[in-house]
Amino acid sequence: MDEAADGVVDWGEFSRLRAELGANFVRILGYFREDAEKAVEAIALAMQNRDAAALVLPAHKVKAEARQFGAEALANLAEEIEDGGRHALETKLFPDHLLPQVAQLRPLYRQTIDALEEATNPLAQRHPGASRAASNQGFGRL
Repeated sequence: MDEAADGVVDWGEFSRLRAELGANFVRILGYFREDAEKAVEAIALAMQNRDAAALVLPAHKVKAEARQFGAEALANLAEEIEDGGRHALETKLFPDHLLPQVAQLRPLYRQTIDALEEATNPLAQRHPGASRAASNQGFGRL
């Protein structure tokens, strides 16, 4: 995992779910990626259309699914958007103050997905700081 992913994913929670799901983990991660991509798009569209009701369900979906994978930063941001949307429905005042959070959502989603996919990619180099002696990449070279 790269340094940019630090704080984005709770790797303990991620590992727990990965062990629990076993062979199904990669498939479930794919569902999360697809569902969250659509939900992030729906949130942006809801904000653009000033539709508070349309903020709530996709934000809730991102929050719940992100938490399962240990993606706490994404879950917390989605929860803030969900809560703001719910409050807007109660007060009948559109949550314009959520514009910065909605703007942060897509980049954080991408950063999170990249970190999760890197962690599940069997071809990813796991220890970028490993010395040359610990690697077989230089074997047989002069």
